[in-house]
Amino acid sequence: MSVVEEYARAHILTDGDRPDEDDGGAIPVVLRYDPQLDPSMVCVALPGKDGRAARSREWTFSRALLEQGLRAPAGSGEVRVWPCGRVQAVVEFHSPQGCSVVQFENKALIRFLRRTYAEAAQPVAH
Repeated sequence: MSVVEEYARAHILTDGDRPDEDDGGAIPVVLRYDPQLDPSMVCVALPGKDGRAARSREWTFSRALLEQGLRAPAGSGEVRVWPCGRVQAVVEFHSPQGCSVVQFENKALIRFLRRTYAEAAQPVAH
């Protein structure tokens, strides 16, 4: 099994986190799944306020939470996910530094989830 890593464009909806970008706040977000660390978890890494990966913030949470949140509001605590219309989803990340609300296209999250399930179904090489 290998790591699944996908880059998605997302929009920051919280003003304090909005990077200074020309495309209306769209940012590159890294979606990562490492079945060797924990096959039930996914990681979302947001770039730092200055857009640098070196200052990224990461949240690791249940893959099932991400999937459930595409259909209905899900989660509590640090990560919450809910559908936003027919083609988007919102992920809300809480930390001691504040709250980041990020809007994704559903198709990017669904593509990532499909890749994680395909990878999890791969036989383990000996």
